[in-house]
Amino acid sequence: MTQTGAASGDDALILDSIDRFLERDVRPVVRDLEAQDVYPQAIVERMVELGLFGATIAPEYGGLGLSATTYARIIERLSAVWISVPGFINSHLIMAAAVERYGDTEQKEYYLPRFASGELRGGIALTEPDCGTDLQAIRTRAARDGDEYVINGAKTWITNSAEGGILAVLVKTDPEAQPAYRGMSLLLVEKGPGFEVARKLDKLGYRGIDTAELVFQNCRVPAQNLIGESEGRGLQQILAGLELGRINIAARGVGLARACLEESVAYAQLRKSFGKPICEHQSIQIKLADMATRVEAATLLTDAAAQAYDRGERCDMEAGMAKLFASEAAVSNSLEAMRIHGAYGYSREFNIERYFRDAPLLAIGEGTNELQRIIIARQLVERHKV
Repeated sequence: MTQTGAASGDDALILDSIDRFLERDVRPVVRDLEAQDVYPQAIVERMVELGLFGATIAPEYGGLGLSATTYARIIERLSAVWISVPGFINSHLIMAAAVERYGDTEQKEYYLPRFASGELRGGIALTEPDCGTDLQAIRTRAARDGDEYVINGAKTWITNSAEGGILAVLVKTDPEAQPAYRGMSLLLVEKGPGFEVARKLDKLGYRGIDTAELVFQNCRVPAQNLIGESEGRGLQQILAGLELGRINIAARGVGLARACLEESVAYAQLRKSFGKPICEHQSIQIKLADMATRVEAATLLTDAAAQAYDRGERCDMEAGMAKLFASEAAVSNSLEAMRIHGAYGYSREFNIERYFRDAPLLAIGEGTNELQRIIIARQLVERHKV
């Protein structure tokens, strides 16, 4: 089974380099690193060398300037080998996109080259102990004090926060604003006094990548670190960036669903029962057919969302559809792969049990699938008013 979509000459070279990186630096060590749940420093350093931390950042700032379509194909390849690997760049590039879209000239010139080179890596800090999907309910406060903001509050489930050096933090600059989103802003916060990583979270899957709980206590950042010309635009800024994030999650779903399919097709031809390979049993054939159809449909939805993003169109509905379907495809295919592999699917000797543990994250991350359905329905009505 081949990867989807024809690539241009330059893109083909990039994708070939990704494939070589995965076969040499990731596949041989993924089981040990995942089992130990240790930060894969060597893999991250190699990603820096490949320029992946600048994948979607414009070339004028030192990035690769890749289209969302090519970026999605990269993410699919990475995820098929280890779903944690694209996590090192996803939230980092959402942060970079917020600066590139909404930051002033000084912010762009100071931060984007450092983001692109991997010198300064990080992500976004949105979720809090008492709120995730409902971002307007955040409590982290940033009070203006002269030429600085003073931040107090807590964030949780924040990727790249323990090992990274900077975060785009969603805060309340006006807690009394109505509606609440008008009082929300986005601040770039580098690690320093008042910024504490309270603990690393222990997870079922998505291991190796750092996911942590943070505490901000009288953390002071320069007022010039406010993204945008004025306060009160933070929620809109981050939601725009989440379109790319949801395309990333969709591509991860495609990669994981495809890995489940390919390993199941191979195993079904080797494993025998009742005197013949199990791929000749109708019950297994039905599972394989459904798995393959999910992969192809998820791929088409992801490509459509990425292409809409590349055209500069609003694509929250398309990205939501892709994220919804591809993540559910990964969940379904991981379960079917385990059933096809039987007891071996439950063993750590095979990849299937890891796929089964990793897949549910995709149905939760970057907005739950329940939320995606609401976004899709609202956009359907908005776009087709009678």
